This record gives sequence, C-alpha cells and structure tokens, in this order.
Amino acid sequence: MVTTTTAPAPARPSTPGTGRTKKGRLPRSKLPYLLLLPAIALELLVHVVPMVVGVWMSVLELTQFQIRDWSAAPFVGLDNYKATLDVNGPVGKELLHSFWVTVMYTTLSVGLSWLFGLFAGVYLQRPFPGRSLLRTLFLTPYALPVYAAVITWTFIFQRDTGLLNELLTTTGLADDRPFWLIGGNSFWALLVVSVWRSWPFAFLCVMAGLQNVPSEMYEAAAIDGAGFWRRLKDVTLPMLRPVNQVLILVLFLWTFNDFNTPFVLFGGSAPEQADLISIHIYRSSFITWNFGQGSAMSVALLLFLLIVTAGYLLVTNRRREHA
Repeated sequence: MVTTTTAPAPARPSTPGTGRTKKGRLPRSKLPYLLLLPAIALELLVHVVPMVVGVWMSVLELTQFQIRDWSAAPFVGLDNYKATLDVNGPVGKELLHSFWVTVMYTTLSVGLSWLFGLFAGVYLQRPFPGRSLLRTLFLTPYALPVYAAVITWTFIFQRDTGLLNELLTTTGLADDRPFWLIGGNSFWALLVVSVWRSWPFAFLCVMAGLQNVPSEMYEAAAIDGAGFWRRLKDVTLPMLRPVNQVLILVLFLWTFNDFNTPFVLFGGSAPEQADLISIHIYRSSFITWNFGQGSAMSVALLLFLLIVTAGYLLVTNRRREHA
C-alpha cells in the first residue's frame, strides 16, 4: 500500500502594511516612535523639566534663605509677577529699562546682520578669483567658539592696551583713549561684537537661498535694462522671501536671548547702557539671590517671545498667501 504525503505549504512572508510580523519583532509602524524616544527624553530633561521648575519657582518667595529647602519657601502666587511688571516700582522700572535696551540692541543687530549677509551673499554669487577664500573668511566668526571670540574682543576694547584705542590714537582720530566697556560706549561695543558674530549666519542662509534663484531671471532683467538695485528689488528679494522670513525670526530669537556675549564681554555685570534683559535676569537671580523674581522675569520673557513669534508667523503667512 502506497501512501502519499503532501509537503506543508511555505509560510507566507509578511508584507508591509498588513501588520503581520515575525514573532519577537517590533512592528514597522512603531519603529519611528522607538527611534524618537531618546530625543524626546533629552528634550524633556533639558528643556521641559527646567521650564516647569522655573514656573513653579516663580510663584514662590524663594531667596537665599530658602534655597536649601524649597518646601520651606512660602507660596506667594502672582506677587512676583506683579512686582516684576509694575513699571512704577523699582523692580519694574529696572526691568523696563533693560527691556528697551534689549529691543534697541536686537533691532540694530538683526538689521545690520541681515544687511551685511545680504550684500555679501549677492556679491559672492558670481564666480571670480578668490571667491572661495572670501567665503571662508566671512564664515570664520560663525565657526569660532563664542568664549574665545568674545574674550578676544575684550582685549581689543581695553582702554590702555587695546588695539582699537591704539589705532585711534596712532591715526589721530582720537586725542585720548575712550572707555569702551563702561559708560555709553559699552552699548556700541556690545553691538559690534553681536553683529560680527551674527552676520556670517545671515550670509550663509542668503547664499544658500540664492542658489535657488534661476540665472535666467537675472539675464532677462539685464536685457530689460535693470540695474543692480532694480534686480535686487524685483528679483533677489522676492525670491529670498521664504529664506528671509525664517532667517529674521531665528536672528531675533538668538539676539533677544543672547547671554554669552554680554556675560563674557562685561564679566557678568553689564553697565546700565548695555544692561540686556538676559543679564538683568541673571543678576536678579544669582547676584541678589531672589530666585522667585528672577523666575518670574524668565517666564514673562518666554511669554513675550512666544507672542511675538506667533504674531510674526501669522503676519508673514498671510502675506505669503496674499502674494
């Protein structure tokens, strides 16, 4: 008697989208979330948790007397915010002065950085001998570590031995050696360092955006008799609008929150004329040891930047849709 046996049918391999996976393997739909877990954990640890702690500190009367035991700090609710935002009180007056100094500093720094970056990017768009060397030199301030770069500027701005005063007195442009890191000149010294550090980033973004502008548009504009300024107005700037929207927003946020530059330049105690809000909050928190008010100032600054960013994005998106 002959018996026949049939071989078992081979297992059908799982196909993407069917949800069938081999035993012990993670479904492909869940793999992206698994890969994002380290980044999410670091984001929570580095940004979200300190932000929540800062908000909690802002509603406490947390001074040097309670810093060892936060549970002993009395809950004061919105009193820190009231003292911070009361422009008639001493704390509010100083913060308002620092706010306006920061607004002026940010406006000038962002505007000059964008202008320098724009003209440098347009100038280096066409090939010519030495263009690669100039690009490298222009990007050097952006590549240098902030502490090394700003410390170098502190030596340049020294009154007695600084390079700037040596040049001014040698060329006869100044009779005496002015102070650059104290008094009214401190604001302009801070602005010079900020523009020197920021404009290469604007140059890099503009140069990348110009790569997407078709050369035929410039050729057509040149045939129509358009000069440099006409081409810049009617061709370059409209084509760079998406890049400029992001660039100006990033420069604004970086400059308004800038702490490293004034801290290294002035040693943590900026003069009144260059008292940026970041240094003011640092001094309120770590010099006067009033962590509650310092946290309230930080939260108020965060809300202000969120409102400005949301308004800026809303206005620019409407203009883009209208265009």
